[in-house]
Amino acid sequence: MGEVSLLLIIPVMTAVLCWQIKNHPIGEKLQVAGALLNVFIGLSIARNAFFVAPVTGWHHLIYIDALSAFNVMLIVLIGFIASLYSVGYMRHEVAERIISEEKVRHYYLWFHLFIGTMLVVSVVNNIGLLWVGIELTTLVSALLVAFYRKGTSLEAAWKYLIMGSVGIAFALLGIIFLYLSGVDLFGESAESLNWTVLHRAAGQLNPQWTLIAFIFVLVGFGTKAGLAPMHFWLPDAHSQAPSPISAVLSGVLLNTALYGIFRIYTIVNTTLDGKAASYLIFFGLLSIAITVPFMLVQHDLKRMLAYSSVEHIGIITLGVGIGGALGLYGAVLHMFHHSMAKSLLFFAAGNITQKYHSKRMERISGVLKTMPMTGSIFLIAAFAITGTPPFNIFISEFTIMRAGFQSGHLVATVLFLLFVVLIFSGMMYYVVRMAFGEAPAKVEKKEMSRWSTVALFLPLIAVIVFGLYVPPFFQEIIQQVAFVLQGGKS
Repeated sequence: MGEVSLLLIIPVMTAVLCWQIKNHPIGEKLQVAGALLNVFIGLSIARNAFFVAPVTGWHHLIYIDALSAFNVMLIVLIGFIASLYSVGYMRHEVAERIISEEKVRHYYLWFHLFIGTMLVVSVVNNIGLLWVGIELTTLVSALLVAFYRKGTSLEAAWKYLIMGSVGIAFALLGIIFLYLSGVDLFGESAESLNWTVLHRAAGQLNPQWTLIAFIFVLVGFGTKAGLAPMHFWLPDAHSQAPSPISAVLSGVLLNTALYGIFRIYTIVNTTLDGKAASYLIFFGLLSIAITVPFMLVQHDLKRMLAYSSVEHIGIITLGVGIGGALGLYGAVLHMFHHSMAKSLLFFAAGNITQKYHSKRMERISGVLKTMPMTGSIFLIAAFAITGTPPFNIFISEFTIMRAGFQSGHLVATVLFLLFVVLIFSGMMYYVVRMAFGEAPAKVEKKEMSRWSTVALFLPLIAVIVFGLYVPPFFQEIIQQVAFVLQGGKS
């Protein structure tokens, strides 16, 4: 349990120290060191959960199984890469007099607290505490969305807070109904909202209450995850936040909200004999479909990437809804692949928007000439995120398609394939125009800082390598997570 305590304490300590230390270079290195230390601790906890036994403690308040460990792994990895990228990104913002060094200290404070709140969500056993953790992620990340204090960023943060609060209220009602579904079994026991207790008794819960609970939770946490039609806050928030925050929002925050849905889904689906899956298929397919028109008429680079996140959260949800060993394997693999590819895209987009001083895609051209390294990586990441072989997203999308056809969900799978093709066409149209063409004369032909460039290579390795080869140990991890989603207990 010492490791779990450190996992939760280190982001808080790092945040407070970065806020207190006024020496800017020391603060930068300290926050990178804190994030790196959490990588080692998080991966150590994940290894134990994957290959030894679930990690428990704190009087049954902590429970880390394969599903929890998988989310912890993604949070610490993307968190570290984003902390590395943030150094170069924030230095440029200070140099351009967009922000002051004082604001950088506040940025690192809220950044590391944000990472800490997501880790809390991932390790608690009690579903009520999970709800509290997801609410905390909203409050902390809203401050990062509003970081620049401009009209558009404040409006985006306000919309995010309002929709997030409405969603979290729905989720709270769902959790109350879930509690009612087992009140005859557990009475008013303090552990009656522990996932391990509910999961063990899933077959004895009241099916009417569990169905109502799941619908409320799906709408509530689905709002935070960016599932359509509750997704309208997402393009504004992700486009207005600093690029490293956009990467964390898309790469792991959305997964963390999905984690809340899937935790409860594993209980409810057992109670309802698999009938809850149809709701995931519907909302997953709707999220993919609603992305198509917005992707075709987009003008803002970061908004385009945000709508792509809505698509991929829909794909993950669809994969879990299709179910079976193959569908769940593809969905879990897609969570990892999307986190890596989308964070890579937002990092590359951050370099591009800082270089061109604009997020408007019509003002960006010739990126391969002005920033050959960033431009090449941006092009690779764009091909990857749209499911082009031989990159990683293609593998997981193809796996989900196979699962859909094999399980008899023919209409849903054909629509999924059609939507993916349309989104590929729309997105690549804009990406090719930005990557090629003549570079504006006023744009200097030079890469951004080494910090901003080096950070791109870490997720890039995953995007390329996992498209060609999934190591056996990682396949075992994915299978363990899929087993938990199927209703098993690791």
